[in-house]
Amino acid sequence: MFTAYLIVAIVTIVLNAGAAIADFVYAPFVLENSAAVDVPRSWIVPLGLVKAAGAAGLVLGLFGVQYLGAAAAAGLVLFYIGAVFVHLRHRVFGNIAAPGSLLALAAVVLVLDLAQAR
Repeated sequence: MFTAYLIVAIVTIVLNAGAAIADFVYAPFVLENSAAVDVPRSWIVPLGLVKAAGAAGLVLGLFGVQYLGAAAAAGLVLFYIGAVFVHLRHRVFGNIAAPGSLLALAAVVLVLDLAQAR
């Protein structure tokens, strides 16, 4: 069980850290996707900070900081539920796979983390 948790957590960390970096440098695809769902440009860096904080929390959780990994995963689940909702609300389905996939990964990390805590 720990091996599955470790693999999924590392993938989730890498993808969220990469997404945060893309937000910080205003990558063209970030600007296009944000504009498609009416996210103001001024929100991009703060949203990147949320992704970076989630990735950092997952890293600290892997290193044994009790409950922080689960809290970070729960935060990412809520964040990506919001992202998917915004995509659905604006009927933007062409790029919904990214937040949907990251939502699924964060949910799996949360479930595996909580299963290990027993």
